[in-house]
Amino acid sequence: MALTSTTTDATQIITVHSDRIDAAMAIQFKEDMRTQADGGAARVVLDLTGVEFIDSSGLGAIVASMKQLGNDRRLDLAGLHPFVEKVFRLTRMDTVFKLYPTLDDALATTAG
Repeated sequence: MALTSTTTDATQIITVHSDRIDAAMAIQFKEDMRTQADGGAARVVLDLTGVEFIDSSGLGAIVASMKQLGNDRRLDLAGLHPFVEKVFRLTRMDTVFKLYPTLDDALATTAG
């Protein structure tokens, strides 16, 4: 799984370059997230613009990635396709993560 990372102001943006986060790639996703987010900014925005499908393993991998950041860092999600957003809402994970329609919307909002 390919992830890229950039930092803007006090926000680290990690972009997922895959159309799926599922059981076949959940473990690799967690490892790649750990590598990309290690020592980064206090706020991390995961850009899911290219992700069209996520299953429970993928959802679990994103939750695990949030936990890896620790209590002093925050993981927000941006660019969720309708199906992916539906998974987050049905599982009530929209109460755990801040969801933004686009990356620009996420960057226009300060963490907090």
